[in-house]
Formats: sequence, C-alpha cells, structure tokens
Amino acid sequence: MREVVRYNWPLYAAGGLAAGAGLLLSRRLPRPAAGLARAGAAAAAALLASSTAATWWVYDRSELRTFDWLAELLPAGPGEHLVLSSGLDEASRPVAARWPQHPQTVVDLYDPVLMTEGSIRRARRHVPPAPGTLPGRHDRLPVATDSADTVLAVFAAHELRRTGDRHGLFAECARVLRPGGRLVLVEHLRDAANTAVYGPGAQHFFPRQDWLRAATGAGLHLAAQRRIGGLVTALVLAAPAPAPTAAAPTGKHLAP
Repeated sequence: MREVVRYNWPLYAAGGLAAGAGLLLSRRLPRPAAGLARAGAAAAAALLASSTAATWWVYDRSELRTFDWLAELLPAGPGEHLVLSSGLDEASRPVAARWPQHPQTVVDLYDPVLMTEGSIRRARRHVPPAPGTLPGRHDRLPVATDSADTVLAVFAAHELRRTGDRHGLFAECARVLRPGGRLVLVEHLRDAANTAVYGPGAQHFFPRQDWLRAATGAGLHLAAQRRIGGLVTALVLAAPAPAPTAAAPTGKHLAP
C-alpha cells in the first residue's frame, strides 16, 4: 500500500485537496451552492477512502503476492518462463522463489516515450530492474521463438496505452511460446467492481474484451481465468496445442 501511494501521490493529494476545498467553500457559499460543495467534498473523500481500502486489500491482504493463484492456474508450474515488466517488476522474485527449479528470464519493456504515466516513472526511479534483467521492446522480445512454456505479464501490459502496441506485444508473446504454452496476463479490468472503488481512475484500466481481442489477433485463446482479491483478474491465454503426430507404420497390411 505504501508503494502504491508513493508512486501515485499526486492522485491522492488531489483527492485530499478536493475534499478539503469543498468543505472550506461550503462555509463561504450561499445555501444551495454550499450543499453542492459539501456533496462534492463527501464524494471526493469517499472515493479516496474506497480506493485506498481496495488497494490495501488487493496488494497487502489478498493472495496476489503469494502467487497461490498461479499454482492453481498452472498446477505443474510455469516451466521455462519469461517474466515481463514495464518499469516495475513485481513477479520475478516471488515466482523464482516458489519454483526455483524452473528456468526464468526477465525482460524489462520500459520505454519512457511510450509509457508516459507519472506513476511508472516514479516507480522506475525508486525500484531499478533486478540484476540479469534483459532490456526489450514490446515488438521485439530478446527471446528465441518457441522457447518459453509460460510468459507472465503481471501489471505490465496496460502501460502500453496504444492498442497497436498491446497487439504487438501479444504477437511477440505468441512467437516465443512453445505450442500449447501459456501467456498469463494479470490486470485490473475496467469493470463494475473496479469502477465502484476507483471511480474515474478505473478508466486507466482496459476492458476484458480489449485483452481478448488482442489475444485472438495473436492466435491465442482463453484457457482459464481467475479473480484475485475481487478486483484483479488473471487470464490464461493459450497458444495452439502441438499438432498430433502420425502413427508409425506397423508393417502390416490388410488383405484386399
């Protein structure tokens, strides 16, 4: 929770100022306008409280950081896997600790030209990439074709704000996945639950259908999904399974 506030402090400050300004104005305005000012202050305070409580629940109290949900979605583990980050890597260390025998490659996609949100710039300054992290681009991952069993994109893909860039990333994920491999996408969605607690801030998230459209364009299909903490969704997007091999000839022939 502290990290989220640290990276997004202008939004929290704006919410607090809006609530305080509404209360101050209500004391100086005539009655009808004063009522509107108090209502606005109450709405700002309620939104600030709900978003703070929701963030605390998801990031500090839910199973998000234990990765129990990933063990359920991938019972055999991630195998040889690729972890994508966009300036803030929240997955590689806990995944490596939980599955130490599974080879891991970490790629950082951070591009200040494409990723213009102030929160990700502040996060990048405070949390540098882990040692051994490879620099990469959303449309050019530094990984061989058909080399990964799993690609993990945990709060990484939404930093690509343009539709074409997200589709390019999904195409690259499909390229590096082995047949039957999985892209595990973890994001807040722009849905009723997130809108209820984050208000206008939920516009920063993308609808589920946008992610599924990107997956379809890359030749991936939805294999499973799971809700985490009531507000985060993990989508498992599968590459086509390997084609069945032809049976070996037995050397026997049926009589005509």
